Amino acid sequence: MTDAGIRRVRATPSGPAEGLDPEVVRRATETARGDAHVAQRERRLTDGTATAVEEAGFARHFVPRRWGGTEGTFAEVFRAASLVGQGCASAAWCAVLWAAHGRFAALLPEEGQRELWGDGPDVRIAAALMPPSGSASRVPGGWLLRGEWEPASGVDHAHWVLLAAPETGEPGRLVRVFAVPRRLLTVRDTWNATGLRATGSNTVVLDATMVPDGRTVPLATLLAGAAAQDAPRCHAAPAHLAGGLMFCAPAAGAARRALTVWTRWARAAGPDGVRPLDRPSVQERLARSAAEIEAVESMLRTAADRADTGAVIESATAVNRRDAALAVDWLARAVDRLFRTGGAHLRDADGELYRHWSDVLTVAAHGALRLEPAAEAYARSLAAPGGGDA
Repeated sequence: MTDAGIRRVRATPSGPAEGLDPEVVRRATETARGDAHVAQRERRLTDGTATAVEEAGFARHFVPRRWGGTEGTFAEVFRAASLVGQGCASAAWCAVLWAAHGRFAALLPEEGQRELWGDGPDVRIAAALMPPSGSASRVPGGWLLRGEWEPASGVDHAHWVLLAAPETGEPGRLVRVFAVPRRLLTVRDTWNATGLRATGSNTVVLDATMVPDGRTVPLATLLAGAAAQDAPRCHAAPAHLAGGLMFCAPAAGAARRALTVWTRWARAAGPDGVRPLDRPSVQERLARSAAEIEAVESMLRTAADRADTGAVIESATAVNRRDAALAVDWLARAVDRLFRTGGAHLRDADGELYRHWSDVLTVAAHGALRLEPAAEAYARSLAAPGGGDA
């Protein structure tokens, strides 16, 4: 995609561009559901779905108000991405990442932000941050960046890409993040996962390119959040305070939709006139899975409120990391139980339940949602001042 293909929305004199309008989010959900089969086959979102997600307000959600963005809340983006996940978890995954990467880009120097958002806030930003790759060498006025990174979800529809690379020739090999126009990157088609197939999480390659100082920031700054006293909460929050729950949003939506699809099957009478839902074993599976999905939704809503309004202390971050890791595990268990209980036709590889099942399990396998480091951080936080008070 070239710069000429970027659609911009300018802020109006009355205020910033609106974001995450519920009705537009619902339309994006229906578009994503309708396009899901094609997107699965092509292993990337359709142009229609990508446009619908942008129009819903995800890309601008965390963009600074001075550029026409929303500076929105984590609770809003969690609810909206969960809804889109009911249509297509891959679309929700790209949506929540486009939002999150706008939050990161808001920590670039002013001149870099102007390059990204000077013409409007609806800029889709992909990223490949963990693990850092490539190399960055200091040159007058900036950095010479080169290398290969993976995966970069949603890169086919992105306008910019954030890339993390270690500094060469510097003590300690510090890692920096660089904003690079998508048109300068070569995309290698390497994404062929079982779940989240339509995210287009491919490999990106960059030949030696000079990136000015205005388009780079230390990775540690992104992880820590903005330090300025007047920074909006969405920019000041540490990455781990809200990152896990945002990753969980697509899985929460997919699990909720899986429950709906499965319940429709369970209510239908078979050839013998008996409904699966009339069997005690099926009733028990329904009760367990429904309760787990509802418990996760409640827990993650609380985590989002904590990220938006709670004290920014180590224990709060640790609790949110713990809850996100456990939440996605419970979602995977709930959906897997439904999948194993459903009839043969319900488990068809081209069916909707199979798609949601594989998507939830793929999200659950993401490294950012591993329980071991989250549990370690939680245990460590209990010994910190105020530990356990989150």
